[in-house]
Amino acid sequence: MNTIVPCVGQQFQSLTVEAQEVESEVRSTQDAAMSAMRTEDAADGESTANGGGVVCQEGGVTILRPTDLSEMLAAGTKEVHEKAENTEFVKDFLRGRIRKELFKLGHVALYFTYSAMEEEMERNKEHPDLAALYFPHELHRRDALARDLQYFYGEDWQDQISLSPATRRYVERIQQIGQDQPALLVAHAYTRYMGDLSGGQVLRKVAQRAMKLPPTGEGLNFYQFDGIHSAKAFKQLYRSRMNELELDSHTKQKIVEEAVLAFQFNMEIFEELEEVGKTLQDDVLDAAPAHGAHGAHGEMQGDISQCPYYAAKMAASGGSSYICQMAMTMLKNPSGQVILAAWIAALAGLAAWYLM
Repeated sequence: MNTIVPCVGQQFQSLTVEAQEVESEVRSTQDAAMSAMRTEDAADGESTANGGGVVCQEGGVTILRPTDLSEMLAAGTKEVHEKAENTEFVKDFLRGRIRKELFKLGHVALYFTYSAMEEEMERNKEHPDLAALYFPHELHRRDALARDLQYFYGEDWQDQISLSPATRRYVERIQQIGQDQPALLVAHAYTRYMGDLSGGQVLRKVAQRAMKLPPTGEGLNFYQFDGIHSAKAFKQLYRSRMNELELDSHTKQKIVEEAVLAFQFNMEIFEELEEVGKTLQDDVLDAAPAHGAHGAHGEMQGDISQCPYYAAKMAASGGSSYICQMAMTMLKNPSGQVILAAWIAALAGLAAWYLM
């Protein structure tokens, strides 16, 4: 027993130190990025309410008015925006606590949402209230999401995904206004695209590190805007275009109300994902894409060597080299780390009882 516990304990201690260093680095990156997000709009010459738009320049100073659509959207969605940022799903994401299964389902929801929005934008691209905001090359996300889903689910990804109830309600609303009130599509485009350009790069970095995705970008194409060289300049252009739309005050107010509704739809999806997360077992959390035989969940269930009780039996019979090898294998998997920690505690308790 004395030769076993130090071997496992030393490896676990080493892993703990490494994990703390990684967590610290992720937190530093996150804090710096979030700080940048909060100050970015002010640097852009926009309002402090996370909105704003260029109306005109007088002596090099940007002039903004409360009646500008961008200003109305920023003020009108501020409260619901803060609520969305404080959902458990979003807070866990920003902390780097990302369950890959939920990340994949979130991408599925985004795929259906952007497909509906971009289909309606395409169909109404000549509409006077939308033509100035039609940027398919720069903004459209459907194809990027399709590439991500292919990475996560494989070639037959389209056969494996389906609309969730919350996503269906969101999609149906977009399709409805695309048919009856195309001007309200401005609200959904503003909510999604401006958010993606502002916070998307933060989420990309957090997701890539937390889920150990390839640095070459597989699985994260959604966050990559190849057609936009400067997010800051593009957001200024987009908000300027919004403010130049010839809309009466009633239509502007309807767009603000629709933007609030868009945030609510997104929060419903977050809540839906949170509920799904409660049903996930530990052995499917933070799992890597199934690129090999070990990616199948069912195979682990049939492997007795994965059972900690079997490992304890081997340890009791003197298999110290086996247990060290087993510990190293488990240390490579986040779920295994939790199991191993509990197992070490059990061994320590057993040793203490034996020596009493």
